[in-house]
Amino acid sequence: MMDRMNDLRRVDLNLLVVLDTLLEEAHVTRAARRLGLSQPAASNALERLRHLFDDPLLEREGGRLRPTPRAEALRTPLRDALGAMRGVLQLPPPSLGNARRVVRILIADAPATALVAKLRAALAVTAPGVTPALLPWAGASDALTRLSRAEADLVASILPVVEPPLRQRALLEEHYLVVMRRGHPAAAEFDLARWLAFPHVVVSGHGATETALDTVLARRGLSRRVGVVVPSFLMVLPLLAGSDLIAALPSRCIPADPSLAVRNPPLRMEGFRLDLAWHDRSGNDPVVTHVADTIGALLSEEGAENPIALTQE
Repeated sequence: MMDRMNDLRRVDLNLLVVLDTLLEEAHVTRAARRLGLSQPAASNALERLRHLFDDPLLEREGGRLRPTPRAEALRTPLRDALGAMRGVLQLPPPSLGNARRVVRILIADAPATALVAKLRAALAVTAPGVTPALLPWAGASDALTRLSRAEADLVASILPVVEPPLRQRALLEEHYLVVMRRGHPAAAEFDLARWLAFPHVVVSGHGATETALDTVLARRGLSRRVGVVVPSFLMVLPLLAGSDLIAALPSRCIPADPSLAVRNPPLRMEGFRLDLAWHDRSGNDPVVTHVADTIGALLSEEGAENPIALTQE
């Protein structure tokens, strides 16, 4: 083994890149996807690495692959060595104007609707060969799992605190407003009692009839009546027209529509932070970074350029 390792002329240094990815993913198929290799090619590289280091490196345990002690010991020196090689090469980043990529984004329907047209228009100017692909949304937990599996490049959502190799940054702070049709009987002299006198629309991806608001009300000995539960904020506004339903919506989900009456909540409602998450594998990727920066800029502008006017009747 020492003879093989000491003679660098006989070592394919690309194998070290493969090893770094295999150790991070602990999954041959996911590592292959990240590296742009076929699964058989990645398996073949793993066998060559096992021969090179005279160690299994990854062993199957309970249905998954786990690094051996030898592989764990290689993590830090391997990452340092690869970083040093990249520094020696000092390869300039590819021009965004020449990049040809698909960047896969997981984002819930409401912010996606506000974002997608502007994102495409912005990228058409700055990175015309980059295609944003919005993937079907199935909740934040699913999104983070798919990000870890290299099935997505970016996630924008209300997220828990993530741990490396996942990273996150705040995109915006959002708050809730109360919305109803113009002419709604609760709109005049709106207060807590009038808010609770009419049925509410609840948005829940799991069909839940209670939210954090119900906990706040219960502490005051109060409750509300839920009229309907829907899975998407985009379904709310049509329900308000021609009915006495009332909804609490994030401000960016409310259009400047004269048919709506918009009020501040009559008690304190916690807002939320929308975060952007990515994997370390994309941390130095100029294309993914550019798309992430563009999303951040567009969402900030969208809130600043389209303030919601509180209508009074």
